[in-house]
Amino acid sequence: MPNLSEQNFPKLILPDIPNLHKLEVYLANGGYQMYRKALTMQPNDIIEEMKRSGLRGRGGACFPTGLKWSFMPKGTDKPKYLAINGDESEPGSFKDRAIFEFNPHLLIEGILIAGYAMGITTAFIYIRGEYHKWVRLTEEAVKAAYDAGLIGPRMQETFGGNYTMDIVVHKGAGAYICGEESSLMNSLEGDRPYPRVKPPFPAQVGLWGMPTTINNVETIANVPVIMRMGGEAYSKIGAEKHPGTLLLGISGHVNKPGVYEVPSGLPLLDIINDLAGGVPGGKKIKAVIPGGSSMPILRGDQLEGVMMDAEGLKAAGSAIGTGGIMVMDEETDIPHMLRRLIHFYHHESCGQCTPCREGCGWLEKVLTRVDEGEASSGDLDLLVDIANNIEGNTICALGEAAAWPTRFTITRLREEFEAKVKPETALPVANVVHALRESSYRPAVVVES
Repeated sequence: MPNLSEQNFPKLILPDIPNLHKLEVYLANGGYQMYRKALTMQPNDIIEEMKRSGLRGRGGACFPTGLKWSFMPKGTDKPKYLAINGDESEPGSFKDRAIFEFNPHLLIEGILIAGYAMGITTAFIYIRGEYHKWVRLTEEAVKAAYDAGLIGPRMQETFGGNYTMDIVVHKGAGAYICGEESSLMNSLEGDRPYPRVKPPFPAQVGLWGMPTTINNVETIANVPVIMRMGGEAYSKIGAEKHPGTLLLGISGHVNKPGVYEVPSGLPLLDIINDLAGGVPGGKKIKAVIPGGSSMPILRGDQLEGVMMDAEGLKAAGSAIGTGGIMVMDEETDIPHMLRRLIHFYHHESCGQCTPCREGCGWLEKVLTRVDEGEASSGDLDLLVDIANNIEGNTICALGEAAAWPTRFTITRLREEFEAKVKPETALPVANVVHALRESSYRPAVVVES
């Protein structure tokens, strides 16, 4: 295959148009015309067009977008809501903020089309609490659209018809857990962002008990593109089972980190070496996390033939997640990296579920011992055991977000950890538990025998 950097890939979400974030520039380049087109169609026909496109959610779960929209109840007098998840707090993920900064009106137009298709008249754009700059930029874009009569009560004068949509930009609570869809809803309602037990699902009982659809920023930004191209044409871009372009945030040990828009299904190694300029100093790749920090790590010698799409990464033993590619060179201290990562998940656990609240604390404490050379080989097995007891036993996926990196990093790069641990036999588990209790970490509840 020719060098990827020399290929002219279609830029559907982030086209090379100067000042596209400004309303007048967006309008001059066909902006809001796809919403006008949508108004000439039946709402269900728009949903069917999304299904034909094969668009899958870009927030990590890769759920078919058209199918999700079809879950929204029809013929009800209840208020219905659309929530756009821009909480982007996953370490290694920063692609959504590129849309907020460079093409926010594409997102707004996608919201209008999605709202019309599902009969929703109120939408919330929920943005990560630490994204101060991007909150401001999005608020400016929404205000410009309101002032121009493109959203709000004057829409009927601008576009005709009888449909109106209000859009609220909501600054998040500054917590990773708010990226989980039900936590996001609780945060919007003003409550503590604890994840909710499902079922019921948001399409039945969502914001304020009303039907709600939640989509990622990049997912909704694809909607006007599909309306312009047609679902069938869009479905032919990239990988057959995961079509369209992807926004990939590449970071770590690469010469040209940044956000790249490419068709799905390209070789992961070519993306790193051609688009991101390879590893500085010509060093070897030790490991790559391909989809944001919670996704299973891949060894450098596992990367040949790995394709960057949902099915390709699944076959390689990982997942595409949020498209955050994190590259680590041959000098990376893997145990230290994992320790820092698990510190994040321990800190960000909401504390609702005992396996996550307690387990993440144990993971961090044992990994600290490993990193500082105070652990034994048996402690590595203990870490895997703790991770296995967290996985599948929590209300939301934050437990897996800590368990997967721990389990896969230790099992796939165990030699990195063995090099740091003491050679003697592991302490009995009971002694390890006692050591943890006597350390600076204090569980929420300690039952003394």
